[in-house]
Amino acid sequence: MSTARSERGKSTAGRRTTGKNGAVRLNWRVRLRRDKTLLLMTVPAVVLLLIFNYAPLFGLITAFQYYDPLVGVRDSEWAGLAQFQQLFHDPLFWGALKNTLWLSLVQLVLFFPVPIALALLLNTVLSERLRNFIQSVVYLPHFFSWVLAITIFQQMLGGAGILNHFLRQNDMAPWDITTNPHTFALLVTSQAIWKEAGWGIIVFLAALAAINTDLYEAAAVDGAGRWRRMWHITLPGLRGVIVLMLVLRLGNALTVGFEQFLIQREAVGHESADVLDTFSFYYGIATGNYSFGAAAGLFKSVISLLLIWGANKLAHAFGEDGLYRR
Repeated sequence: MSTARSERGKSTAGRRTTGKNGAVRLNWRVRLRRDKTLLLMTVPAVVLLLIFNYAPLFGLITAFQYYDPLVGVRDSEWAGLAQFQQLFHDPLFWGALKNTLWLSLVQLVLFFPVPIALALLLNTVLSERLRNFIQSVVYLPHFFSWVLAITIFQQMLGGAGILNHFLRQNDMAPWDITTNPHTFALLVTSQAIWKEAGWGIIVFLAALAAINTDLYEAAAVDGAGRWRRMWHITLPGLRGVIVLMLVLRLGNALTVGFEQFLIQREAVGHESADVLDTFSFYYGIATGNYSFGAAAGLFKSVISLLLIWGANKLAHAFGEDGLYRR
């Protein structure tokens, strides 16, 4: 019996290694058996990711071709960098890039802080029933389509909307905000806030729930008021999540919304509403120039990758984890 126990102990010891700090690390086979249920749960998500996110990357080769759908990728004529040369000499492309950067900056300044503020406000609501009701109300617009969201804004702020109806009744000049190119950035940001801010608070509420409540009690005993507790406990507890979401936001800086701008493009004109996504669609796919649209999309992807890499490096420079720990 002692011999059997000895052999079992040697077998178990062979599955473990000791790290630099003395922590015991299991062999990868042991971890695989231990976590097989969780790994099986991730298989559908991984399959969808491979099909819809990684498999289409093969199509990027068309950005370097004169792609003809009748002959396919294999037999299409090779163009090299000709599509990118045409892209960089197109003034419409630079106009779309300018609009994309400007709208992204406006949304970063005006939209990004809103979910944080909503999460902080909800966290102060003592009644759980009231908190759940408010959460349900602010979550609801996320499930509306952009067609419905824009229609609601049109009925409120459009030429025949509630606002202009009120202005006419009071002998004031109407103001059609939905067709004004000068206020378009504020309009689309307002739409994004109304539709997505409630959904964006989920991550911050989870981070708030992870903060140790004993810290608040100890601070209250020491005489710290509500604002001091928020400044010295709540915000530092949210800092890591805020930095992570900011890095992700900067990585998606060139993705400001396709459907939202596609629907409103005709109302305000392409000079103000064209972004990189709509540019690729209208001047690439809609005209049958698929290689040109693929070149614009590849340019956007490369710049987004550089932005998220730079933002993550900046987060590390300030001592935060960012997307991953160093």
